[in-house]
Amino acid sequence: MSVRKFFLLVLAIALFVAQGAAAASFPDFTEMATECGPAVVNIGTERKTQTMGPEDFFGEMFRNMPPGFEKFFDHFGGRGQYGKRPQQRQKSLGSGFLISADGYIVTNNHVVANAETIQVTLNSGTGRGESLSAKLVGSDEESDLALLKVETKKSLPYLAFGDSDALKVGEWLLAIGNPFGLENTVTAGILSAKGRNIHAGPFDNFLQTDASINPGNSGGPLLNTGGQVIGINTAIIASGQGIGFAIPSNMASKIISQIRTGKTVSRGWLGVGIQDVDDNTAKALGMKTSKGALVEHVMENEPAAAAGIKDGDVIIEVDKKSVENASALIRAIADKAPGSGVTLTLWRDSGTIDVKVTLGERKSAGYEAAGKDKTGKDVGLLGLSVRPLKTEERRELKISKNEGIMIIGINPDKPAARVDIRPGDVILKVNLKSVNSAEELSRIVKEEGVKRGAVLLQVARRDDVFFRTVPLEK
Repeated sequence: MSVRKFFLLVLAIALFVAQGAAAASFPDFTEMATECGPAVVNIGTERKTQTMGPEDFFGEMFRNMPPGFEKFFDHFGGRGQYGKRPQQRQKSLGSGFLISADGYIVTNNHVVANAETIQVTLNSGTGRGESLSAKLVGSDEESDLALLKVETKKSLPYLAFGDSDALKVGEWLLAIGNPFGLENTVTAGILSAKGRNIHAGPFDNFLQTDASINPGNSGGPLLNTGGQVIGINTAIIASGQGIGFAIPSNMASKIISQIRTGKTVSRGWLGVGIQDVDDNTAKALGMKTSKGALVEHVMENEPAAAAGIKDGDVIIEVDKKSVENASALIRAIADKAPGSGVTLTLWRDSGTIDVKVTLGERKSAGYEAAGKDKTGKDVGLLGLSVRPLKTEERRELKISKNEGIMIIGINPDKPAARVDIRPGDVILKVNLKSVNSAEELSRIVKEEGVKRGAVLLQVARRDDVFFRTVPLEK
């Protein structure tokens, strides 16, 4: 054999071995898709919404038109004989997955929020399977999780939660769901990052994956190579490709367990306002690193105050576990049970001290939405029930004493139900005038809103402030 032929033979063998090694390292998802797919379901919801009219699009321009044009647009916009626009049925699709043989299903809260009917379609493996009515067992808006239940006599396939903390960036993952209504679609990718904060809520700690996730995937499982659920697919960046986010299973499983056992989702509470520690702040405080959560203020009569925590302290550890930033502290405390004791390590006066704190209970937007506070006053023209803000709420939300009333109820047949406001939102201004009582809100609505045909509300929701225009019937 010539030297040239020998060299070509060695090269061919090397390429064959390399291809075999590459193929061996690439996972085969066929078996996992077959085993896990039947536990993933399609969720269809239906809710009533108000038909939008020209005034919703043209605002002041529409309201300032001559009477003849207004009648024309009323006819065009579809008002009925009583001056009200008809309601229409809005349908939406999402995903979910079974976690028990007797029909408990996990999905996202935003998939089923405000739904009048929830229909779950099981996966038959050969096309559309059995369709069952589902009831909402409970939900948690702050984590965007919900638990459903379907009744059936047969034993259903289900998935188990895995350990999301054990995941490593670069691991292979499988997503199953119903993107754009294409049921039981399987996509694969890797774990791109952990601990992502996308400003969706106070407990952001998302897993990021490049497995293809699209509208309709919400609520579906993100699986590790062992077929365990390590995330619940929740969000995407619409303008990007290969950027999807999932709620970690370790957080989700605790919340779902509370809902399933009939308990109210409860979280620990310190009673402090906090912010991140930047490099300059760390230098000013004599810290070697810019880690931890700087205490901006301590709320009166709250757990932190009782434990002696002071403004300017930096919380760097919770039960000897490092705190990277303010978001990490919120998650660490919320993960603890109300009434439990924790040890906080503080940076104070160029040194560290340990402080023991007995935690209180965090009051979330879901608490108000549940209607546990019945002390509100009605604003009949808008269809709102509101109450004054408490001192600790003003401090937590950073709202001055001269403005702010909390919405605790919305009449579905009144004007406020037509726009995106909800219980737990705080109204700061009405027609650019600060309000801090139901009486002030009612006065402005009567004096200006009725005359103009609409009121402009400035609303605070968590870390976001926005405007909503509520049209009023003349």
